[in-house]
Parts: sequence; structure tokens; C-alpha cells
Amino acid sequence: MSHPLVRLPLLNLESFARATGLHPDLVRRLVALGLIDAFRDAAGDLCFPPSQLAAAGRLQRLHTQLAVNYASLGLVADLLDRIAELEAALRTRARTPGGMPWT
Repeated sequence: MSHPLVRLPLLNLESFARATGLHPDLVRRLVALGLIDAFRDAAGDLCFPPSQLAAAGRLQRLHTQLAVNYASLGLVADLLDRIAELEAALRTRARTPGGMPWT
């Protein structure tokens, strides 16, 4: 387990929305759909780890490039992640001695 040397500051809803270029209502919707990770602070306001900026960017690109609605983005993102995992496993297997090519 690794522990960061410096804890990055969390972003509130307004800061996150401004940084991503998304409307705060859309950010709330993405959180409700489970597409962006957030948690509530002591006051009950949404807080976002900085890592979620990249996740939001990916969702925006998928929505724009594939013309997929936001409700379907979770499935598309999961499938793309799974494909990347399988391709990485295939590359690793092909590099090991005795690894059998799949073709």
C-alpha cells in the first residue's frame, strides 16, 4: 500500500465544474450515475479528489466522440477498461517464454 507524501486538496462542486467545463447540475448527475467518484464533507457538500478531473475529461470525450448518452457512458467506459486489461494481459503473455500467440 502506498501513501502519498502530499495530500492533494479536494475540489468542491463549483471548483470541479469550473475545472472540467461542466455545468454543476451535470456533475451532480454524473455522480448520481456513479460515473464520477465524490463524497460529502461535514457540511454535506460534494467534494472531488483531483483524480476525478481526468475521469470527467474521459467521459466528455466519449460522450462527444461516440454520441453516447450519459446514462450509457458507464457501460462504454467499463467495456473500454476491460478491453485495455485484456490487451495488456495478451501483450504480457506474448512476451513470456512459452507464451502461446492467440492467432
